[in-house]
Amino acid sequence: MTDETLVAPDGHTLAAHVLAPPGARHGLVVVQEIFGVNSHIRNVCARFAARGYAVVAPALFDRVERGVSLGYTAEDVARGRELRGRVEDRGTMSDIDAAAARLSALVGGGRIGIVGYCWGGTVSWWGATKTRHFAAASCWYGGGIAATREAAPHCPVQMHFGELDTSIPMTDVEAIRDARPEVEIYVYDGAQHGFGCDERGSYSAPDAKLAQERTLEFFARHLA
Repeated sequence: MTDETLVAPDGHTLAAHVLAPPGARHGLVVVQEIFGVNSHIRNVCARFAARGYAVVAPALFDRVERGVSLGYTAEDVARGRELRGRVEDRGTMSDIDAAAARLSALVGGGRIGIVGYCWGGTVSWWGATKTRHFAAASCWYGGGIAATREAAPHCPVQMHFGELDTSIPMTDVEAIRDARPEVEIYVYDGAQHGFGCDERGSYSAPDAKLAQERTLEFFARHLA
């Protein structure tokens, strides 16, 4: 399985990248950065599927432009930010509802989690706080988390931040830690924003490997 069309609760149709390994009992909604469901996100999905998870990555930009798959140049960043600015949060969460429903069907009602990167890291936090679909949420460098840190999550949450992320100051991370002491928070010394993406100049292989190991252990603990 690769690409499907989902129908959100508000009637919007959207594409989703779907992988369903035979016998998958648990699943993950994988939430895109501001670059769409691009090659990086598809590779992330493949890596989780290789560990036995069913995966659904909804195309959240389909509400404003279909088929978005950007790279990581300065022009791509500007384009991604422009598209993100046109997407309403309510619509995004409706799309997450659709992805969670499809994923639940794929795993026969087994436990599901959510993981996201950049903008998707924030959306993963919203998945934990605004919905009750998920048994665990992993949020990688979500810049909007601090603004909604007072919201209580309905499931265990893990977060990953780079120490030198210029878009997420350490004061924000500490504010999240103070507001939500129950959340697992990891800070990677010397790492920048997007350190987990091997298509970015900010990629840090050792930090990405450690964060992924922690993410896999976290999901194994809470989705089993």
